[in-house]
Amino acid sequence: MNTALTATYALTVLLLIATPGPVVALIVNTAAASGSRKAMFTAVGTNWASLVLIGAAAWIILTSAAIDKAWLSAMSLLGCLFIGYIAVGTLRDALQAPAAEAQGELAKPGRGGLLQGFMVGISNPKDIIFFIAFFPQFIQITESFGKSMVVLSLLWVAIDFAVLSLYIFAIGKIASQRSNRMISLASGVALLLIAAGGLLYNFRELTA
Repeated sequence: MNTALTATYALTVLLLIATPGPVVALIVNTAAASGSRKAMFTAVGTNWASLVLIGAAAWIILTSAAIDKAWLSAMSLLGCLFIGYIAVGTLRDALQAPAAEAQGELAKPGRGGLLQGFMVGISNPKDIIFFIAFFPQFIQITESFGKSMVVLSLLWVAIDFAVLSLYIFAIGKIASQRSNRMISLASGVALLLIAAGGLLYNFRELTA
């Protein structure tokens, strides 16, 4: 096994996952609004999506298929639209929470969960670009393609769960009614900015 290349991959994955993005924003918001249990199910969903993208990358490598840049931009554009939809819903729920509490209404169940985690993960432009364009650069960590794919996938899963679990644990430690609302608002704004930036970038790529 190429130890140096494996270490480089692990560090790259760690930085990619730890850097705030749609998945981290969703996990943080879910942990604040619905608790650690639902946040963990959300993390499982995002991880499931990552494995699907890894499978797509493996297929591209095996078939030597060329990825059309316009197609990749279009997929990322759709992903940004979905993330924007999640952001608007998150902000709406957070802004409506004080009024609902004042009227004695029960709070709505927080967003997140297995399916939404998968949808955000599969539509995350950052992950799409990484797996399709960057992931193949690490396939030479062993002499066997199959073994390399197993090692790369297991490393991704382990690092992904470790980082997201730390986020969930941290949110659990500072959870309160006021802080949860602020976290939801911040997460919603972050998702909205990510979606807007992604839309602008991919629209320029499509029209260039």
